[in-house]
Parts: sequence; structure tokens; C-alpha cells
Amino acid sequence: MRKFFLLFAIFQLSISITCNNLVLAGTHIQEPIRGIYVTAPTTNKPQFNQLLSLINNTDLNAMVIDIKDDHGNLTFIPDKNSPYYSVSRPYITNPASLMTTLKTNNIYPIARIVVFKDNVLSAKNPNLSFKTSNEGLWKNPRGDSFTNPFLNEVWDYNIGMALEAVKLGFKEIQFDYVRFPERFEKIENGLIYDKTTFQANRVTAVSEFVKYAKEKLTPHNVKVSVDIFGNATVIPEASGIGQNFTNIAQNVDVISAMIYPSHWTAIFGLQKPDLEPYRLVEAYAKIENERLKKIANPPISRPWLQDFTASYLGEGNYKVYGKKEIEEQIRALHSQGINEFLLWNAANNYTQNVDYTPF
Repeated sequence: MRKFFLLFAIFQLSISITCNNLVLAGTHIQEPIRGIYVTAPTTNKPQFNQLLSLINNTDLNAMVIDIKDDHGNLTFIPDKNSPYYSVSRPYITNPASLMTTLKTNNIYPIARIVVFKDNVLSAKNPNLSFKTSNEGLWKNPRGDSFTNPFLNEVWDYNIGMALEAVKLGFKEIQFDYVRFPERFEKIENGLIYDKTTFQANRVTAVSEFVKYAKEKLTPHNVKVSVDIFGNATVIPEASGIGQNFTNIAQNVDVISAMIYPSHWTAIFGLQKPDLEPYRLVEAYAKIENERLKKIANPPISRPWLQDFTASYLGEGNYKVYGKKEIEEQIRALHSQGINEFLLWNAANNYTQNVDYTPF
């Protein structure tokens, strides 16, 4: 009888601990974030209901939504007194209703802020951008301009955009294009721009922006994440564009490397990485894990994965990406202990019947 009561007491204690852990899990420990990218215009289309259904019927639970888009527009109309009123567009027609919908569907809202690639601000104030020798506004081959990461005025402008998203209720700010233009080191001598701060050190400028942004946003109880080139992880630093993985990672809550297999040339012993999504992602994750281990308080790793077909690579260099290829990328991350991810499809047309649960 004494043994029975002892066992019963242990059982009750076990139940109590379990229940307490469940409460802690629900209150303090957030489930792994697994999300999709959504353009601002999509939020007003019938397609958005399909995306809601996708999330409600799968293991996905987050949306990354453009608040400052790839051109530099604020994607909703703020109060008329907002300094961003003149650069806003009504792509999200009713932001309050959108946020209510996300909350009702238990969707974790992430606001994407495209930082230094900014056609709007560059055209409005060329002195905040890069100019050519004849003082015309510099543009890359795609016709895009970048603002100058050396300037605090540019930093504050983008953080102000982020605060507009915070006011709406977004729980996380994701900064994208936190870098100089690609191959900037090859063209910088022919450009006119203010480079007095940081002794024209591109890595320092980008790293300090991230640190500054985190300091400014932390009091608002919002997480900060940064998108970074996957290549910046596997080399000491991408000095040309100013990205140092370690410097950025130690000043954010989440690091999201863009590791789409189609975006790599031969690497990790793979001559055509797009054909081998599992091996590419696995090899990348091993290197990222090693770099994160060296950071005292490492951020969460939440890489961007590929849900599109890169036919532009040419015959023999790409494969059609469907259920199998997406699941292989997820499985590769899971094999290295990474359980969070984001899926990119520029048109927001995501593959059906994918099992997003790590296995």
C-alpha cells in the first residue's frame, strides 16, 4: 500500500511538471516559424485566400509581407502626417483588416523592409545615392538604384519605415538588401558619393546599420531579422557588398540566408547545385552551424528555400522544382538541426501537397 501511494505521488508530480511545461511552452516558447513570402498586392487578390488555406492546412504558420517593397514604396497609405505619405502606395488597401485576418488565422506576421535598394528615395534625393561621373543617378543593369549605406540619414529613413510596420502590429521586421550593390568594388571608383563615415569600409557600414537598427527596434518589442547572401556565410566575408555573416548574426534575432540551390555556381563539390537540392542545403547548413557556434548568443537560423523553377539557368543546369525538391531542402535543414525556414516564390504560387514537417 505504501508503494502504491509512493507511485501515485510520483505520477501526480509528473503530471504537474508536464502541465507546467505545456504552459511554459504555450506562453514563452514559440513554435518553429515556417513561412512564405507574400507581395503586398497579393493581399488584395483571391490568391490570398488560397495562401490562407495553404497555411491553415499545413505545418506553415507565417507570412513575410512587403511593407517597403523592392522599389522603395511604403505598401500602404499611412496617416497624412507621416513622413512616408508621399512614397506610399495603396497595395495593402486595409492594413488593419489584414492584421486581423493574420491574427485570426494564427499567422505570425513578418514585415519585409527592402533597405538599400531604393529607386524612390534615390530619385527623390540623389545625394543619398550613388551618382555617375556626370552626376547622373547610377543604376545597375536591371535599372535599380541603391541608397548609400554610409549615411545615417538613410539608416533612419529605413528604420522609420520599419516603425510604420510595428504600428500595424507586425511581430518581426525582416531587413532585406542590407548591402551595397553587387560587384560594387569594381565600379566604386567611378561613382560620386559621400564616403566619409567608417573610412569607406563597406563591411563596417552594413554591420553598424544592423546593430543600430536592432538597438532602435528592441524597445518596441519586435524581433529583428536580416536576409543575407548564402555565399557570405561560406567565405570569411563578402567585402564587395559589405556583408559579414558573423557581424550581422550577432546583432539580430533571426538570420535568414538565401540558399536557393539555383543561385550557386559550382560549390561543395557540386557542379550543378540546382540539380541536387538536398546536398546543397545540407552542405551549406553544416558551415552555417559552425559559424553560429562561435557566437555567444547566436540568432535563430531561418533560411530562405527555393519553391520555383530556375529555367533561366538553361537546359541541363536546372530541374523542375516540385514536392520532392522542396521536401529535400527541408529534410536537409532538419538533418543539421535547423527547423525553421521560409519559402520564396516571387509570384506567390507555392507547390501543392508539400509535407512541411521536418522528417
